[in-house]
Amino acid sequence: APTIELCIGICTGEVIVGNIGSENARAYTVIGDSVNVAARLERANRLYGTQTLISETTAQALGTQFELREIDTISLKGKTETTRVFELLSVAGAQSSEEMLRLRERYEQGLRSYAAQDWDSAESSFRECLLLRPNDGPSRVLLDRIHQLRRDPPGNDWKGAWQLEEK
Repeated sequence: APTIELCIGICTGEVIVGNIGSENARAYTVIGDSVNVAARLERANRLYGTQTLISETTAQALGTQFELREIDTISLKGKTETTRVFELLSVAGAQSSEEMLRLRERYEQGLRSYAAQDWDSAESSFRECLLLRPNDGPSRVLLDRIHQLRRDPPGNDWKGAWQLEEK
């Protein structure tokens, strides 16, 4: 059977839904900040090598119903506030593999070191992630980023947020 690969971005928040436009050009659509964030998360999956990314507001709304992995803190082009981004892993209570749980634990440890600009510790954690899952996209992205940040340190006021360039 053929496999279907698709990327999904989800953001929880207020939107406007309905027929929007003029008498000549109407469209039934949805608009709002949450729609823009969801669209950018959907595209960010290509960067991270993930399939489903959700916003912090969605992660909070889900509570403990799903297994999540925090991936990054991003700031989106044209916005001043940052958002934490999570990967949707599985339904809570589903058979979570030991590898996935260890991967999540090591990755989150790496993220903490990364935000604290402890590049050596962060690099070590993300390399361990790649030993657990050699094709882990988020770990590869953060390792590349650490390489850039070592060359061009972000300064003391940096809190770990990364500017996503793509709209």
